[in-house]
Amino acid sequence: MGRGKIVIRRIDNSTSRQVTFSKRRKGLIKKAKELAILCDAEVGLVIFSSTGKLYEFANTSCMKSIIERYNKAKEEHQQLLNPTSEIKFWQREVAILRQQLQNLQETYRINCDHIYINIHNYRQLMGKELCGLSVKELQNLENQLELSLKGIRMKKEQMLTDEIQELSRKGNLIHQENVDLYKKINHFSQQNTELQNKVYTYIDI
Repeated sequence: MGRGKIVIRRIDNSTSRQVTFSKRRKGLIKKAKELAILCDAEVGLVIFSSTGKLYEFANTSCMKSIIERYNKAKEEHQQLLNPTSEIKFWQREVAILRQQLQNLQETYRINCDHIYINIHNYRQLMGKELCGLSVKELQNLENQLELSLKGIRMKKEQMLTDEIQELSRKGNLIHQENVDLYKKINHFSQQNTELQNKVYTYIDI
């Protein structure tokens, strides 16, 4: 006589329920391991007991990577099933890119204005494009030129002063070298005279 069909329902006895849970949990984890090895699959298994205790199995390095992959795949799948969501996503992307383009255009315009103003000011300092300027504007331009010339003169004077100091330093070094050389020559001359006197004295003897 064949085995009867087992009715799947909640086990009332808590002890029997806990024993069955332990056995079937181990069997389920074993099947998950076999599936991962035999089929080269990435398997993640999460189990909570009736008391809230967590059991998990992951054939990869950690359960976190499997959950992240699951969430990403689920999100992509939902976007495919819901074209409206994908359209809204690209609409947001277009809006962001449009705002970035507007910011770049504004920055470009401001930079162009600054360049034009600098060129215009430079040409005015060179005595060009002076038509239409008031007496006050011409006076301000003259003051700018005087300040620039003053700065140039100060820089020129500083450079000349530095060159003079450097030449003076080199002159002092040359003078000191000449003094030392003169002393050495006198010293050698004295030694030569003394040596000659000794030689003459030896000959006379």
